Amino acid sequence: MTLRRSWLAGAVALLVSALVAHGRSTPYDNYVLLAQAFLHGHAWINWPGPYIDALAYGGRHYIIEAPFPALLLMPVVAVFGGAVNQTWLALLLAGVSIGALWEFGERIGLPPQRNVWLCAFALAGTDLLWAAMLGDVWFLAHVSAVCFTLLALVELAGKRRGWLVAIYACAALESRFTFLLALPIYAYLLITDDERPLRPTGPWLQRLGSFLATLAPIALLWVWYNQARWGTWYDIGYTAWYHQDLAGSPYGSPFRLEYLPYQLWSYFVQAPQFIGRFPWIVPSLSGVALTWTSPALVLAFFARRPLRMVIALWVGVVLLAGPNFIYYVNGFAQFGMRHALDFEPLLFALMAYAMRDWMPKFAYVLIAYSVAVGLWGCWFWNVFIRPAN
Repeated sequence: MTLRRSWLAGAVALLVSALVAHGRSTPYDNYVLLAQAFLHGHAWINWPGPYIDALAYGGRHYIIEAPFPALLLMPVVAVFGGAVNQTWLALLLAGVSIGALWEFGERIGLPPQRNVWLCAFALAGTDLLWAAMLGDVWFLAHVSAVCFTLLALVELAGKRRGWLVAIYACAALESRFTFLLALPIYAYLLITDDERPLRPTGPWLQRLGSFLATLAPIALLWVWYNQARWGTWYDIGYTAWYHQDLAGSPYGSPFRLEYLPYQLWSYFVQAPQFIGRFPWIVPSLSGVALTWTSPALVLAFFARRPLRMVIALWVGVVLLAGPNFIYYVNGFAQFGMRHALDFEPLLFALMAYAMRDWMPKFAYVLIAYSVAVGLWGCWFWNVFIRPAN
């Protein structure tokens, strides 16, 4: 029954996402171009023009975003070529995300009626639905990372197979590099349990060994990919882009403490604008703070048990949020705060623990409000910013 419910939740989320996207095909199909490049045996893309963000380096153009969604697209691109619509991958991954979140809720004992509310919030009360309906390169990366992080959490709430957690973790971090910082959290959760949170327990060495053994070859592939692009073992893509970007700087790192005040304002203060004509309320093109779009996230603070999971998840939230709060841009053109999707999957898990034990009336109000705002944001972008083609 659990499996059928999670599949049903995923199918409903996919259907809702597809209806909201209503046949959209993104022009920013960088991952299709990268999949084509991989199929031809090289890392550089055939650059169609400046509307595609790609770093000019050594006489070629390279996609700087993490490559995993391109790997997922390779089979269909091999058959259909550049006509593939990568938005459909974003929609599919959004459906899998919600199916995984439902499964996580089932495994920790979240009642089905509350699980419905949690999954509705995760899809429409955050930027997940908005990102999936557009399917642009940056947004597909977010949806992919959310999806595989939730799958990793499902495995950690179940059999805790180290090799499978590592595969999901690598799929997430090779979609959004920020998720590299989640690896220590996964390792800790693999080697401890709720009864002994401060010392290894059970077949911990086997779980940790399979986790590390799976990470090792993937790390070597990553070094090889960087060597193929930049001629170095490490990734210089985002730093080089920052040096060329008008919003960046010709020197230094894109991660600086001087950007923290702007990010704090973006995440917690930036409000929509009120105008004297239809549609009366207009979101800023640079986003709307979580305070106004997703206040139901506050429910994560009510998670109390199991203490080991709650503390680990909160440490993960801090680690994953950290780079985004000192980055030089807040997500650029967006609804809500799309970079929050880097840490929201862990907040969903915390919300699940909180809602399992306590679901006051104000929780329903906050979730309903968040979902309404998220759907309004999708509508606004569909009508005024990016009408479907």
